[in-house]
Amino acid sequence: MLKFCTMKKIQITMLLMITCCVSVLNLKAQCPVGQTNIQIDVTTDTFVFECYWLLVPSGNACGVGTIFTGGNTTQVGCNGGGGQDATTAYGYGDNTTVSEGPWCLDSAKNFDIKYVDDWGDGGATFTVFVDGYPMYIFKGSGTGNTFTFITTPPYTYDAGATSITNPIYVNPGNINIKGALFNYGAIAITSLDLNYSVDNGATITQNISGLNILPYTSYNYVHSTPWNPSINGTYSIKVWTGNVNGNADMKTSNDAISKTIVVGDAIPNIIDDYLTVVPIFTTIASSTEGLSLPRDLDFAPILSDYELWIINKGTENSGGKTITISNAGKDDQTSLVQQDGNAWHFMSLPSGIAFSENGNFATSPDVKDANHGNGHYTGPTLWDPVVYDVPNDGNGSHVDMLHQSPYAMGICSDHDNVFWVNNGYNHVLDYYDFQIPHEPGGEDHSDGIVRRYTEIALQKIDDNIVSHLVLDKNSGWLYIVDNGNKRVLRMNANSGSVTGTFAPYGESFAEASTVTGVDYSVYISTGLTQPSGIDVIDNRLIVSDYSNGDIIIYDCSGAVPVELGKIQTGAAGIQGIKIGPDGKIWYVNQTQNKLFRVDFTPLDVKNILTDATISIYPNPSEGMFHLLLPNSPIGNYNVRVMNILGMEVFYQNNVTAKSLNINLENEAAGTYRIEVSDEHSIITKKILLTK
Repeated sequence: MLKFCTMKKIQITMLLMITCCVSVLNLKAQCPVGQTNIQIDVTTDTFVFECYWLLVPSGNACGVGTIFTGGNTTQVGCNGGGGQDATTAYGYGDNTTVSEGPWCLDSAKNFDIKYVDDWGDGGATFTVFVDGYPMYIFKGSGTGNTFTFITTPPYTYDAGATSITNPIYVNPGNINIKGALFNYGAIAITSLDLNYSVDNGATITQNISGLNILPYTSYNYVHSTPWNPSINGTYSIKVWTGNVNGNADMKTSNDAISKTIVVGDAIPNIIDDYLTVVPIFTTIASSTEGLSLPRDLDFAPILSDYELWIINKGTENSGGKTITISNAGKDDQTSLVQQDGNAWHFMSLPSGIAFSENGNFATSPDVKDANHGNGHYTGPTLWDPVVYDVPNDGNGSHVDMLHQSPYAMGICSDHDNVFWVNNGYNHVLDYYDFQIPHEPGGEDHSDGIVRRYTEIALQKIDDNIVSHLVLDKNSGWLYIVDNGNKRVLRMNANSGSVTGTFAPYGESFAEASTVTGVDYSVYISTGLTQPSGIDVIDNRLIVSDYSNGDIIIYDCSGAVPVELGKIQTGAAGIQGIKIGPDGKIWYVNQTQNKLFRVDFTPLDVKNILTDATISIYPNPSEGMFHLLLPNSPIGNYNVRVMNILGMEVFYQNNVTAKSLNINLENEAAGTYRIEVSDEHSIITKKILLTK
């Protein structure tokens, strides 16, 4: 029996919670004094005959003091977990939700749901309604679980922050803290205080009024006061709620959520440097580090870590592998080869890897059927690096997979758990929103959103040469390599509208739709033979050609691209390319089994003006500090220092020395911005003055 990713998922979305609120009115029933109304909804997967459960007083063994039993009571019992003996469809129906109860149970008491799964991969989700409110959601996993709930209705006033959705890596400047909060209370929230602090510092409060957050629904927030970090570094952001409808929150334990965010500089745009210097192709990693038919690469979102991931093709039956290069290109570089336990399905012949701003990454299997049968059941897989390649009792360590893009030839991130995929089987562009991932190795797809862009006609060359794509998040343009037609398309990712639906193969989703009316064009139609890799920064687009190893640089600022020049690597076989944190071009060559970085002549490598080549010490400073600069091969430097109000407090041009002493002893304590520029670029640093 082949089983992958089919368990229904309960997702706390606004629509679902509004439905639950309606259920509150329907579920409330009169119970005797001292007892509370309880109902349990059971949501099943495709293999429901494996599931068995009991309701017992908390602490009781399975079968002792049983209040209710459900599921396959014929073949599966308390000792049936992992036996794989259940083969007949007893119990509930597949892919459905069944309401059990209601029962009047003693108030303020703990009760247990004893869950047993005969296959051992988890296959049911339990939603416990207490006095009509969906207060608990439990997901089965492994061979079985004990879930405990208390028969106490919700408090009247109870809110809490449930997420901070800012990326884990941000650039300096005003940052709006945003995320979601939830009404755990019994009445609608009309006003509340939304607070945040940074590193347990001062509390920044916004009172939000005019709300109507119904019980057990969520609300997306953007705090009105932006955070402006003073210097690059790692910060802990805490968000919490309070003062609900003018009353104290009655349960403070669920008020707050925290997130670590790293502030660092943006990628410098130095692409034009490649047009005037002699490139040097520096080997960063090879088969010694585990590269074997590498097809794509991407940097993890905390760019200052220089953590680079490469994905190997592998074989259809074995699946691919990843190589993580830590401190890529530095003297203390290390590498780690990893492979998921079920890579043969979830990472079969991977064509691409793409990190999202939230730290998760997705891969695109270039295979017709991930079950290696006669079907076409495969598509992008979502992974969490924290649990990736960690053994468990389920289907490997993946955290989601949707199976609607056979021969997925490339993938790129949009935001959060949203990705774009080049569908080589249906020859179209697909959009995937995994929404809330299931547990590692789970099988839950019910909240997935898949949109098919039928007007974007694509053609692959073959099953070896990948066809990547990249989203320019500043402009909204999505650039798509269409290598079978020797071209690059450009589409406005925010254009088009849902005009129909399609029948998903082998699974069901929250949405499976078709999108038409998009703004797109054939952007590059000449000069490419076997285009493969692609990346973009500002108004510069780079495309690699597998056939000859060329990397072509384009000006993409207009409706018609302008070819500015080529970097000739001299070796065919380039697949993925990436503009790294240093602004340089990195790429993998599949035929050579190598990772390269495109440098300049040795002199230029040392002297290029980047964040990494400028340093300040001491920082913080009492007023006197030193600015270290590279020798400029292009021209002299201009140095400007401004206070927090943007007023210039120091300026010196035509700086030629490698070290500049700056005296701000007469200035007030606070954060100052330092701008170092030449005729080619501007680099910004910050220094903190203390008195």
